[in-house]
Amino acid sequence: MKWGLLGGTFDPIHNGHLRCAEEVLEIFDLNRIIFVPAAKPPHKIDGDITSFHHREQMIKLAIEGNPVFTFSDVEKQREEKSYSVETVDYILKKYMEDLDLYFILGQDAFHAIHSWKDWQRLLLLCNFVVMTRPGYEERGLDGILPADFASQFKYDDSVKGLRGPTGHVIYFRGVTFLDISASDIRQRAREGRSVKYLVPESVRHYIMKNSLYRNSK
Repeated sequence: MKWGLLGGTFDPIHNGHLRCAEEVLEIFDLNRIIFVPAAKPPHKIDGDITSFHHREQMIKLAIEGNPVFTFSDVEKQREEKSYSVETVDYILKKYMEDLDLYFILGQDAFHAIHSWKDWQRLLLLCNFVVMTRPGYEERGLDGILPADFASQFKYDDSVKGLRGPTGHVIYFRGVTFLDISASDIRQRAREGRSVKYLVPESVRHYIMKNSLYRNSK
């Protein structure tokens, strides 16, 4: 099995998330992509994010009808803050025998990965797919990770990626980034402006029905 793991706040999930997931699925011929909303993101204040329940419902609505897009509430099951390394650990321990896992994240997030909990161990646990913007020059890991750690990864031309000591690969792949941001969607919803075509229709109706973001800052 080849699964992709796409985490994030998803507040709300939008068409940009879905399009990137679809392209990564196709590029790596994945069997499934799991959307994993953070319950308590370590880089955000609790009051700054919508309740997990609403974010969960919006994800389920957004991926409804797509059998290869699935949802996991694994981070909700933990009482403490949500850390990616613990989520990857959980999934690998549960499915390790026949699972090839691809952790999917954006270029900006990858550049800040050194601030994540146990980031060195995380990068050795599974494959990484770094979604890049058009025109991004693949420069390897220089300037992103400490040189002594980065030196453990060597470019493997057969897979067009950087293979690490555990055999897992860091891939840089260009995808279509739709110029959509969750913060802009929240701003529009707060001001009563349209978010049509920025999110799936089912998500738009859910936002309106539950008056989400109207009282947010």
